[in-house]
Amino acid sequence: MSLPTKRPVRRVRVASLSAIFDRRPNGVIYVRSPQRLGPYPERLTDRLEHWAALAPDRLFLAQRNPTGDWRTVTYGQALTRVRRLAAGLLTHGLSPERPLMILSGNSIEHGLLALAAMYVGIPYAPIAPAYSLAVQEYVALTHVWQNLAPAMVFADDGVKFNRALKAVIQKNTKVIYHSSSPDGTPAISFRELENASPSPRLEEAHARTRPESIAKILYTSGSTGLPKGVITTHRMLCSNQQMLLEVLQFLGDQPPVICDWLPWNHTFGGSHNFGIALYNGGSYHIDSGKPTPESFGETIRNLRELATTAYFNVPKAYEMLVTHLRSDQPLRKTFFSRVQCLFFAAAGLSQHIWDDLQNLAFETCGEEILVITGLGATESSPYALSTGVEGAAAGHLGLPVPGVELKLVPVEEKIEARLRGPSITPGFWNRADLNQSAFDEEGFYCLGDAVKFLDPRDPQKGFVFDGRLNEEFKLSSGTWVRVGPLRMRLLAHFGILLNDVVIVGPDRDFTTALFFPALEICRKLCPDLPPDAPVARVFSHPEIRAVFRERLQSFAALSTGSTTRIDRAILLDPPPSIEAQEITDKGTINQKAVLKNRAALVDALYRDPVPANVLTCLEPS
Repeated sequence: MSLPTKRPVRRVRVASLSAIFDRRPNGVIYVRSPQRLGPYPERLTDRLEHWAALAPDRLFLAQRNPTGDWRTVTYGQALTRVRRLAAGLLTHGLSPERPLMILSGNSIEHGLLALAAMYVGIPYAPIAPAYSLAVQEYVALTHVWQNLAPAMVFADDGVKFNRALKAVIQKNTKVIYHSSSPDGTPAISFRELENASPSPRLEEAHARTRPESIAKILYTSGSTGLPKGVITTHRMLCSNQQMLLEVLQFLGDQPPVICDWLPWNHTFGGSHNFGIALYNGGSYHIDSGKPTPESFGETIRNLRELATTAYFNVPKAYEMLVTHLRSDQPLRKTFFSRVQCLFFAAAGLSQHIWDDLQNLAFETCGEEILVITGLGATESSPYALSTGVEGAAAGHLGLPVPGVELKLVPVEEKIEARLRGPSITPGFWNRADLNQSAFDEEGFYCLGDAVKFLDPRDPQKGFVFDGRLNEEFKLSSGTWVRVGPLRMRLLAHFGILLNDVVIVGPDRDFTTALFFPALEICRKLCPDLPPDAPVARVFSHPEIRAVFRERLQSFAALSTGSTTRIDRAILLDPPPSIEAQEITDKGTINQKAVLKNRAALVDALYRDPVPANVLTCLEPS
């Protein structure tokens, strides 16, 4: 953790969070905010109607066209188009029992179609495009299709989705396309669907849509790697946005300006960020970039042009952003000009990246920017715990936001976090078996995350993350390995050298790891190799092995015992596979799938004599 700074921090209206703690004799602790959650709309689309009436000409959605210019939709235009699209969906027989599936990624058409479905109570499910475009076998897509049973599916560029559609399409499923029609599959154009006229049937369906109506179904990977559909209601979305507004109060001071790449098939981008713009009458610019070497240039182009009022992203993107901010003065000037806070989620942010961001902000505008984070899940819409105006540091989770109850339950040596409130899912689509195990006897959703007090002497300082319960394991000695904290320490220690890591060791004598190195960084460390040298040659290069061995040894030197160090490691090639369910399209590692698919490498980590491809912290440098 960084030392407290004495540099000025940009003034921003963010709440200071506190909590009431109710401790029970059995060790269970109930935690809630003393502040009651304020009123919120019945339906998320009520906010579209609100802003269309109050500010019809204000920019709502923007996306670059092929020439690089922004095409835009105002709030007034959006409501008109949403109502026409909703009428079209009803005409084609969609209903609360006959949902819509969206296969393609973020776009204006995607956003309008999603709102149209919500407007008349039709559940829709945005699916990760990678399930269709980044695989050869459609295992995950087939599973999702069978679970959802969609009546209609949208694929913006139908030609791109030809193979996937032919693999899963049913005779009674209709296809909508926008930029190109799929070959050999009956389909209607987006324009044709939008030609429908509002009718009494539209008004009746809209009136029947209630807070408990399903707005969307978000598919997340379960422990088996196959996705499960999390039901998301209008009440969940609206209450969660009100929670956000009551903590991030500046969102209500002026319409937020957001530039965001995060996929709408995930809760962070599709519920949290898209919802912030809509709920608060803001402008949402669709960023077609991604935090990859090939695509991040588009993100930088957009951030150099657009001065956002708040920035939301995952730690990987912040790491890449810092590199560009260091060398690009116009980017720094625009990025820090009016941003009110920096928000990150989905993983821990390395402290050195955190420090670099604040140093760059201070050098650019003479003040630091408030950083906010927390804890949430798809099942919690996602905002549940948050840090406040006091700011945060790496690992902080904060306290429950207004409207969310946190239940802390001792589980062996850990404390499990459970959640209850209006923003919590009622369950999973067509998976009654999961519903029974997901909630406890009091109706609290079991997160599976462990937390602990930042300072047990002062509970008001909130919580820190303490790992996933189902990832913890014991060595053969019977001592526990806390995978979450160990993994975070390891990633911070190796810095830019590692993209990710999987910890190994259940019932073994010592802890080892499977490393996913950052290939481009490794190539830079081997200037004697040609730029297109095979990955295996890069990872076996003496310079690379020496660098990783030194880090492994220095990590061991800082560790306090066998459960807090890594004795051996292997540099993995190929990278994690989305087809093998090793990684999601947002970059989250499925540890169980990696261990299962790479069992031979796990065995190599424990072989004696030590194989040539295994690094050990006991080797001489």
